Amino acid sequence: MKICLIGLGAVGQGVLKAIQLKKEAIHERYGLNLKVVAVADSKASVVNENGLDEEEVLNYKKENGSLLNFDCRNNTNNNTNNNTNNNTNTNINNNMSNLNGIELLNTIDYDSLVEATPSNIKTGEPAKSLTLKAFSDKKHVVTSNKGHLALFYLELISSANKNNVEFKFEASVGGAMPIINFPEESLSSANIESIVGILNGTTNYILSRMTSEGSSYENVLDESKQLGIAETDPTMDVEGIDAACKTVILANSVLGINSTYTDVDVTGISKITPESINLAKKEGYLIKLIAEVSSVKLKVGPRLVKKNSPYAIGGTLNMATLKTDLAEDITIIGKGAGSLETASAILTDIINIGKKYKF
Repeated sequence: MKICLIGLGAVGQGVLKAIQLKKEAIHERYGLNLKVVAVADSKASVVNENGLDEEEVLNYKKENGSLLNFDCRNNTNNNTNNNTNNNTNTNINNNMSNLNGIELLNTIDYDSLVEATPSNIKTGEPAKSLTLKAFSDKKHVVTSNKGHLALFYLELISSANKNNVEFKFEASVGGAMPIINFPEESLSSANIESIVGILNGTTNYILSRMTSEGSSYENVLDESKQLGIAETDPTMDVEGIDAACKTVILANSVLGINSTYTDVDVTGISKITPESINLAKKEGYLIKLIAEVSSVKLKVGPRLVKKNSPYAIGGTLNMATLKTDLAEDITIIGKGAGSLETASAILTDIINIGKKYKF
């Protein structure tokens, strides 16, 4: 399977690392030969028809900050088992700093797009345009992006179905926690009535630290930034926006509810004080940022949860309880953040596409 990766931030770098670590095992187990033929960051695109060397790309990115001037001519994993499409220009082995994402997709021969650009909750771009372009070219798409899914889910799914291609987005919710594929694959006999959970690792870390240390919100937020758990601008996380996007994705993909980000009632954690946390502790409760997904409620906000409940998780863990008609309540827990953890979900989606279409 020939892969084009657009977006080389933490998640994109994790994808390259995961492929580097697991491609031999994947080939042995599934007969699937993964070949990264193109990678793009915000400044440059690099292409090698025979497959780029993932480690070399990662090292160059870390040393130089971008892929500008990266020499692809001798950078190959010597992985040439896949057939190339003679109708496309496959004699490309260079650095193409002038190409934007759409132009790159027009230039290369690939099977699946891995879209890992930053989430844009205002316009959904560039993810939306890249995804629709790939679909129109009959290419599969795997994404970790939340913006276009939260805003244009039905349009994207309709395009994928129209063009008979796969659209996978397990990594968009819960990082390594299997919340989207799991219901479809393991609970297909049951109706999912609601989902309630913790869907943002940054806020869970902040609230956990405030609870255990008695620290102020401001002090723990600064600590989170220093550790790389919180972004320099943490608004998406602490104001509940990230969790709200994930709420919409689950509503659409798991419960079949036609919704967008504007349908979610959202409250963040920035106004929670040590005093309120201590008061909750005295009564046997914790304060967590909880997402609720059902046909009657789409809501993200701080809630009291019992100390001995499944919601009493710490650190950057995510969890979700699925209420079903046949299997009652099922709770899943997993790491909701992290480069390699999120990449594991992307790689699983890639493998599932490869198995289904026998690349």
